[in-house]
Amino acid sequence: MGAGVVQKTGDNGRRRRGRGRSRPMAEINVTPFVDVMLVLLIIFMVAAPLMTVGVPVELPRTAASALPTEQEEPLTVTITPEGTVMLQTTEIPTEQLVSRLRAVAAERESTRIFLRADGAVPYSLVMQVMGALNRGGFANIGLVTDTGGPTLDEDG
Repeated sequence: MGAGVVQKTGDNGRRRRGRGRSRPMAEINVTPFVDVMLVLLIIFMVAAPLMTVGVPVELPRTAASALPTEQEEPLTVTITPEGTVMLQTTEIPTEQLVSRLRAVAAERESTRIFLRADGAVPYSLVMQVMGALNRGGFANIGLVTDTGGPTLDEDG
C-alpha cells in the first residue's frame, strides 16, 4: 500500500527546527555601542582644549563668573608676557592697533571684545591697550581671567 516516511528525531524525541540552527538571540548587545561612545568621549576630551584659539599666557585668577556666550565668534586681543599685542593669533604693532580695530569693528555686529593679558604684564600697558580698544570702536571690553582666585571677602 503506501510507503510511510520515517522521520528521525534527536534529543530524546524532540524535533529541531531548520538545519541545526539555534534560535536567534533576543537580547541586544550594547557592548560595541558603549565602546564606540567611550572612544568618542576620549577624542572630544583630547580635542576640546586644542580648539581654544589664542596665544599662551598665564592669566590672573579671579572669583568672577563667566560671561554669557554670543552667536558671533569672539574677538580676542592678547598681551603676551613680552608685551607683544596679538589680534586673535596675529601679531599687531601697537601703532597699527587702532586702525586695524576700526577696520574689524566695521565688519562686526557686536562691539564686544575680549582682552587677555599675562599676569606679569604691567598694568599701564593693559590700560593703554584698553584705551586703544575703545578708540578702535569696541565699547564692551571683557577681561579674560582664570577662575579660582581670591574672593577678597571674609567668607571666602
